[in-house]
Amino acid sequence: MGFSLKFRLVDHIHTNRLLTALNLVAGVSILFFGYDQGMMAGVNNTPYYATRMDFGYGNDEGGVVVTNSTRQGGIVAIYYLGTLFGAIAGGYLGDKLGRVKSIAVGAAWAILGASLQCSAMNVAWMCCARVINGCGTGILNAVVPVYSAETAEYKSRGMFIAFEFTLNILGVVVAYWLEYGLSYVNGGYSDIRWRLPIGFQIAPLLVLFAAIWVFPESPRWLIKNGQNDEALYILQRLRGTETNEAEEEYQDICHIIELEKHNSKLNSYWNMFFGIGSGDLHLGRRVQLVIWLQILQEWIGIAGITVYAPTIFANAGFDSNKSNWLSGLNNIFYMFATIINAFTVDRFGRRMTLYWGAIAQGIAMFLAGGFSRAQINNPDNTAWGAASASFIFIYTSVFGATWLVVPWLYPTEVFPLQVRARGNAFGVIGWSIGNGWLTLLCPIMFNHIGEKTLYIFGAFNVVSLPIVYCFYPETAKRTLEEVDFLFAAKTPWAWDAEKEFKRLSDEDRIARANEGISGAKAHEMDKLRGAEAGLNGDASSSESVLNAPNKD
Repeated sequence: MGFSLKFRLVDHIHTNRLLTALNLVAGVSILFFGYDQGMMAGVNNTPYYATRMDFGYGNDEGGVVVTNSTRQGGIVAIYYLGTLFGAIAGGYLGDKLGRVKSIAVGAAWAILGASLQCSAMNVAWMCCARVINGCGTGILNAVVPVYSAETAEYKSRGMFIAFEFTLNILGVVVAYWLEYGLSYVNGGYSDIRWRLPIGFQIAPLLVLFAAIWVFPESPRWLIKNGQNDEALYILQRLRGTETNEAEEEYQDICHIIELEKHNSKLNSYWNMFFGIGSGDLHLGRRVQLVIWLQILQEWIGIAGITVYAPTIFANAGFDSNKSNWLSGLNNIFYMFATIINAFTVDRFGRRMTLYWGAIAQGIAMFLAGGFSRAQINNPDNTAWGAASASFIFIYTSVFGATWLVVPWLYPTEVFPLQVRARGNAFGVIGWSIGNGWLTLLCPIMFNHIGEKTLYIFGAFNVVSLPIVYCFYPETAKRTLEEVDFLFAAKTPWAWDAEKEFKRLSDEDRIARANEGISGAKAHEMDKLRGAEAGLNGDASSSESVLNAPNKD
């Protein structure tokens, strides 16, 4: 087969063990991603860092008095400019070079950026380093979830990615507690308190860069690039040889790729964004869905809670030391709550997960803000502050069990194979916009309106409910090759998408009953006809589906 590596993991383990190994290596990337975000909360509260970056000075408790909140927020936010550009590069590299090589490139970029950050001597140096580090993160975030989705089984795709995001929150937890421990070095007044946490992120990146080379390439990418024998071999190792599952999946992918070859206009970011040349695939609609879902994810409050948790607890009446301690404990609850997502996101679906999460999070945000105001008005009654902190804990736990995973999972599912990495890159772009915008505004909002910032987050949770209901069709328990059915409808409404999906499926069942087709052959023709109806831009009429030519 022409395999070049001397040691290939796929030759030594298979099925569940191989899937677990893939899950873990992807999880290392997601762990770095979480660590990198959580790290800045502690770094921002470090006296020597605030003095070095000229946005504040230390207080008697080892905390920081902020004198320039715009600069403080800007240093955090500029990282997301890097993730935006990195996502664009990652989408291109992921489709061009393959998933494995692109992950290695992203890890190398992030290592360079982290090295420059931990040695920064001034604001300009720090900002440039954060952009470079962000580029590496953007590449990884554009490619790793796609790699996971393309290797996982479709019935447990959500669980697969949700387990990886448990490691994401483990990264946040490690960052918080490392920084909490370092706050006791010289009473909090030391360079090591902020330089070591920044440099520590290099460790998982080195593991990722070294390990990824022995992992198999995505079989879908291999088929797209003509390496069919290797792709089939990898699918057989992933799915097993006891059934025909690997062969059927292989045939489905081959059919879709053959059809996509006739639509080269899909390759451009510009054409994807505006839906040019995509016909009934409606790529422009899909791009808008993944961008805005990621922006919503940040504005429902998690970006503010993750980076500015110590500030929120301080507003609730806790001193600097206790605020940092509560922030770390909060993220431990957050991590364990993420495990719930792994067992519910496939069973109950993406939409229901977002619904109950938004309702519970909105209530928690409004109550946390109200109790925080009560604490400010009654400083001698610490019960109000404790109540506010409790609802911050509830908010992050619910977020971990719901909204954490779905906005990262959805973009990996809704795009055709030919442009899946680019499509997922649009999700990372949305995340970068939402995060950058919010982290720039958060210190300003907390300084000017205090606990009322939490009311804004609560309001966005309320707004998200009708948006999800109207525009986001369900993708759970549908194969990556089936999703084109969901976007064949002429309107953007989710209920029309479901009706069109059902209509096309029903007509295909009638067609194969009339033709006497059964088994795997019928399954393949289902996919082929549905994809042809979309890829060729035909009207979604009964005739166009029933009369689709048989390519076999």
